[in-house]
Amino acid sequence: MLDQNLKTQLAAYLQRVVQPFEMVVSLDDSDTSRQMRDLLQTIQSLRSDKITLKTDGTDARKPSFTVQRAGAANSLRFAGLPLGHEFTSLVLALLWTGGHPPKVEADVIDSIRALDGDFNFEVYMSLTCHNRPDVVQALSPMAIFNPKVKTVVIEGGAFQDEVNQREIMGVPMVFLNGQMFGSGRMTVEEIVAKLDTGASARDAAKLSARAPYDVLIVGGGPAGAAAAVYAARKGIRTGVVAERFGGQVNDTLSIENFISVLDTDGPKFAAALQAHVNAYDVDIMNLQRADKLIPAAQPGGLIELQLANGGALKTRTVILSTGARWRNVNVPGEQEYKTKGVAYCPHCDGPLFKGKLVAVIGGGNSGVEAAIDLAGVVAHVTLIEFDTQLRADAVLVTKLQSLPNVTIHLNAQTTGITGDGQKVNGLSYRDRASETAHHIDLEGVFVQIGLVRLKGTLELSRHGEIVIDAKGQTSLPGVLAAGDVTTVPYKQIIIATGEGAKAALSAFDYLICTPAV
Repeated sequence: MLDQNLKTQLAAYLQRVVQPFEMVVSLDDSDTSRQMRDLLQTIQSLRSDKITLKTDGTDARKPSFTVQRAGAANSLRFAGLPLGHEFTSLVLALLWTGGHPPKVEADVIDSIRALDGDFNFEVYMSLTCHNRPDVVQALSPMAIFNPKVKTVVIEGGAFQDEVNQREIMGVPMVFLNGQMFGSGRMTVEEIVAKLDTGASARDAAKLSARAPYDVLIVGGGPAGAAAAVYAARKGIRTGVVAERFGGQVNDTLSIENFISVLDTDGPKFAAALQAHVNAYDVDIMNLQRADKLIPAAQPGGLIELQLANGGALKTRTVILSTGARWRNVNVPGEQEYKTKGVAYCPHCDGPLFKGKLVAVIGGGNSGVEAAIDLAGVVAHVTLIEFDTQLRADAVLVTKLQSLPNVTIHLNAQTTGITGDGQKVNGLSYRDRASETAHHIDLEGVFVQIGLVRLKGTLELSRHGEIVIDAKGQTSLPGVLAAGDVTTVPYKQIIIATGEGAKAALSAFDYLICTPAV
C-alpha cells in the first residue's frame, strides 16, 4: 500500500520507537480488511524488534486495530484505514506509543494523567478533511497516557451505517460516552480543560503568581504574534494571553495574498505563527480569555489584566490584539459547513468560489461591500437582508443595484444553511411579510452581519473599534492596540502583522522613556 519513498520515510521515523508495543487487528472478509492487514504488516516489518502484529482481535468494528504497549490497559483504536490526512495521525500514534514524547507541555500531560472517570471517545473523520487530524492528534495522547481514556478513530466511509444512524453531517465529530461532545477543530488543551473542572482554578493561581511583564500581548492572531516576536527581540519580558492562538486565521481555508507565501491554509499559517513565537523567549498562555483591563494608577505603573478564570497578570505595557470575530447567524448548518462553503471573509475566500452561485447574509456596509466584491468573481450573488431596507451607505447600495448578477431579498430571515454532508448546497429563508418559506440552490454562503469586538474603558469608535494614533497608542498610557480590533482600515492578515510589529516597537519606546514607578 505504501510506495518505496513513503516506506523509507516511515522506517526512519520508526527508529525513534524505544518501547515495544503491539498492534492487534480485528478483520473480516472485506477489501478494506485486506488493505489494513497489508498496511500493518508493512509497518511491523519496518521495526520488527519493537512492534508485534496480532491478527486475533475480536472487536465488533471490523476492520479495526489497536495500538498499545504489551500488557497495558490503554486503548487507542483506528476503525477503517487511517490514510490520507489521517496517515500522519497514525505515525504519531505509533511513535507516542513507542515512547517518543509528543509535543505537548508537561503540565498538560500531567492533567491528562490526573483525569478521573471513564472517558470513551469516538471521533468520526474523513480522509479528506483538513480539520480532523488535529482532533485525532489531540485525543490520541490522551488514550496513551491515561488508561481511563479510550479513543476510537472512525473513518466514516468505512462505517457508513454508523454515520447515518448518528446523523453525522460534518466531520470531525466527537462523541464522549455515547453523547455528542464537540465538532470541528479542538486542541488537546481545550479537551482537557473541558473535562477537568478543577483546571481553571489551578491555572488562575499559577498565572497570578507570575512576575510582572514588560509587555503583555492580549490575542494570538497575526497582530499578536508579530508583536510578540518584535518585543522578544528587544530582550524584554514578553507574554501572550490568547483565547485561541491563531485567532480567526484558524478558520480560513486558503490564504493566497500574504506576500512571499504563494499559497497556504489557515491552520498551517496559524501553526507557523506559533512556531515563530516559540522560537523566542515568550510566555504563551493559551486558552485564556481576558476579562478586564485595570489601568495603571500613573504612567510607568503596573497595568493589571484580569482573566475570566479569576487569575490576574501585571505588566508595564499591554498590546491589545484581540481581533474581531465574525458574528454568527446561528442557524442550522452554519457550524457544520464552516470552511465547507460557509465563509466570513470575502477577500480571503472569495476567489475559491469563482464562477459559482453564492449568497451574502447581511445588508450593512460589510455585507453590501462583500456582495459587490464577490459579483466580480462568482457567477451570481444573492443578498439576504433581515431589515426592510439595506443599511449600507447610499453609494454602495447604488453600486450594488447596478450589478446584473446580483439579486437582493429584503425583509428576509435566514432559517438554515443546507448541504450534502460534505459541502454547502443551499440556503433557506423566510419572507417576513408573507411568511412564505424559500430555498436557494448555491455553493457558498458569506456571513456578513458584523463583528464582535472588545468592550472596555478605552476610547472606541462608533463601530466599536479601539481608537489608536499613528504609533498604535490608545487613550490610556502604556496601552497599545493592533490589528482588526482597531480603527486601522482594511482588516487583512498582512496589515495586522505590520500593526503588531509597530505596536511592539511603540511599547518599547514607552518603556525606555517612562520611568517605572
